[in-house]
Amino acid sequence: MAGKLTGVLCSVLGLALLLTACGGAQKEATEAAINAAQTAINAVQSGAAKYVPDQLAAANSAIQSAKDALAKGDYAGALSAAKDAANKAKEMAMAAAAKKQEWTQAWNSFDESMPKSMDVVKARIDAYSRGARMPAGMDRDKLVEAKTRYDHLKQGWADATAAATQGNVGEAVKKASELKGILAQLQEMLGIKS
Repeated sequence: MAGKLTGVLCSVLGLALLLTACGGAQKEATEAAINAAQTAINAVQSGAAKYVPDQLAAANSAIQSAKDALAKGDYAGALSAAKDAANKAKEMAMAAAAKKQEWTQAWNSFDESMPKSMDVVKARIDAYSRGARMPAGMDRDKLVEAKTRYDHLKQGWADATAAATQGNVGEAVKKASELKGILAQLQEMLGIKS
């Protein structure tokens, strides 16, 4: 009987050691998955912060969930959250690249068209200031207003260009979009057909 009990105890002890060893391996594997996901997030973090900040927040939330689950010993939950974070990092990288391309194309379009349109507006203001015949509804007071609006437009364009030069393409596109409306109003006011 003692031999049988010893055999059962040895079996239980062996099983406990096996489970402990598996648990240690599972913990290490989970930690490795979390570290890999964190590395993936870190690799795209700066671009994501600029182009897709909402997705960066979601990825950081997923990695934090993985770390929290690991701390509680929930290896399956931690591994699942780490995989989710790694997937979010991959999606985030693609979304940031797409957004960067979209904004760059938009900025290039503005950068090509706005200066030309602004030159036409400036030339028309100068012509009216020298006595050229003004369109119906335009008078000296409105010309002064047009000059003031043009000065604001010119300063806004300088600000947008500075933002683009500094790498803040999203901000530059936003400013240029707002300026496009001001430019359209000026063109209408001055009788310029676009």
